[in-house]
Amino acid sequence: MEALYGAIDLHSDNSVLAIIDATGKRVFDRRLPNEVDRIAAALAPFRDRLKGIVVESTFNWYWLVDGLMERGYRMHLANPAAIQQYSGLKHGDDQSDAYWLAELLRLGILPEGYIYPKAERAVRDLARKRGQLVRQRTANLLSIKNTIRRSTGGTVKSDVIKAMEPKGVSELAVDADVGLAIEANVCVRACLDEQIAKLERAVLQRAKLKPEFEKLKSIPGVGNIVAMTIMLETGGITRFASVGDFASYCRCVDSKRLSNKKKKGQGNTKNGNRYLAWAFVEAANFAIRYSQPIQRFHQRKQARTKNVVAIKAVAHKLARASYYIMRDQVIFDVDKSFT
Repeated sequence: MEALYGAIDLHSDNSVLAIIDATGKRVFDRRLPNEVDRIAAALAPFRDRLKGIVVESTFNWYWLVDGLMERGYRMHLANPAAIQQYSGLKHGDDQSDAYWLAELLRLGILPEGYIYPKAERAVRDLARKRGQLVRQRTANLLSIKNTIRRSTGGTVKSDVIKAMEPKGVSELAVDADVGLAIEANVCVRACLDEQIAKLERAVLQRAKLKPEFEKLKSIPGVGNIVAMTIMLETGGITRFASVGDFASYCRCVDSKRLSNKKKKGQGNTKNGNRYLAWAFVEAANFAIRYSQPIQRFHQRKQARTKNVVAIKAVAHKLARASYYIMRDQVIFDVDKSFT
């Protein structure tokens, strides 16, 4: 029985299904609404011959991949950032996109993403939501600082702003309308504080650090939330063949193209996991406060470059150390990482 290879070009309200045979010949294609039962019905005649189905990792793949996996199909998640686009075509459309994904699967050269286990995905996304709200809270704090500086020429410490209440805004020497704007930021920040604390409690209650991730907390600057983020976003360290692969996935590796030792351009700097990137930068900012060897390393880097680059260098070291901690189940050794 000849093997078949399928792919689905997924959009917000419809999907294009395409199937090819073992020689690459186009066998079937159809545009369908985003209803898993309709898509499964279209696949049914080919079910026994399908070796796999590719879905591109877009913002809305959960329902489709989960639904087809539950029906027994072998699913593959394509990494769009790593797929080389086909060339030489005058005309490209959704059908050609779907057929190209199926062809990559047939040839065994499909760059695949990780299908995170459904049972753990909701908690991971809850932690991501917490991170989104933290960034919004920081944006509110900076907005208050900038408004005060613009209106008065003075500065207010972050700790003072964090403790500020709406009624305390009247004590600032600012115009009434400016005060109203600051009061709005203060109210939003208070709401964000409440929701962040609520989500943090939920994450810590629903997810417990697995034994293989417990030793991450031996790293200066890695507490419960950062360790939990690393666990939830890594999935399993065996996914990564080398420490370099893990550091690259954490966006801790410089992306550039060299020719004759000269920089000629850069690759996709957003390739990788932005949540792991945040976790290790967060850990780096705390590690330089609590560890003298790490602080000295950061100071040496900072003397030669910008602070943001120096922090990223610390984050890179911590990501590499974390790989060995998770893989070999050892505690953090600062001398091995920062001397």
